[in-house]
Amino acid sequence: MNPLVKDLVHLMALERLEDNLFRGQSRDVGSPQVYGGQVLGQALSAASQTVVGRLVHSLHSYFLLPGDFNSPIIYEVDRSRDGSSFSSRRVVAIQHGKPIFHMSASFQTPQRGLEHQFVMPRVPGPEDSIDFYESIKMPADSGSEVAKRLIANPMVIEARVVPNPGLPENGSALWFRLDGEIPDDETVNRALLAYCSDFAFIGAAFRPHGTQFRSDAIKVATIDHAMWFHRSVRVNDWLLHVIETPTAIDARGLVRGCIYSSDGRMVASTAQEGLIRVQMA
Repeated sequence: MNPLVKDLVHLMALERLEDNLFRGQSRDVGSPQVYGGQVLGQALSAASQTVVGRLVHSLHSYFLLPGDFNSPIIYEVDRSRDGSSFSSRRVVAIQHGKPIFHMSASFQTPQRGLEHQFVMPRVPGPEDSIDFYESIKMPADSGSEVAKRLIANPMVIEARVVPNPGLPENGSALWFRLDGEIPDDETVNRALLAYCSDFAFIGAAFRPHGTQFRSDAIKVATIDHAMWFHRSVRVNDWLLHVIETPTAIDARGLVRGCIYSSDGRMVASTAQEGLIRVQMA
């Protein structure tokens, strides 16, 4: 088993302190603070451990403060409601005595109903796409500190940037997976998908402006992140995140995405708004 993937699965499992209280650890992935997807995935894992027989179908979250990867994070779950078909949970992540993140999530008993989805765009496969870490490399004398840290601390996520994806204006696409053994458990896979969903997401908001997140002149912080889970998923198979950025205004950029399995099933939808401050010369 890939030791990095094994460690990530363990990281998402959390330590149960009380019925509704969990503790998680962090990993340095090259960013100056805890990777947002880690907090998202751990919060979903905490909420899922208080629900029986239902799977998460949506979550809505806000990032309040940067996380410190040198200290544990406490996740407190509020069991808001358990109805006949749906359960609602609210999670607050706490570090150094302050809330750094909160999330609302809804879980549903599987049911039959109408079905339709967008058709997955025709794009080059992962074998014909560009390694993400290669795509952000720059000459040693011109590379930003952000890019240097990311390259020096590659994440467990294997990612490939789709070249010339043939998508609408301001669109981009990214293949990704966790290359290792993962438990055959839908709850675990959905928490890991939440972890991966934050990867290279808000960076799509820079594309219309001809710049990259690797620039030290740009300061970025995620404000909120939402997901809707549609179909079963295996995160150690290749998945395609098709992203668009409808607008940027008031130092905020908006991105939206659809995540597809390699056989064309839409497994999730995503949305995120981030703070993007550009240091003017």
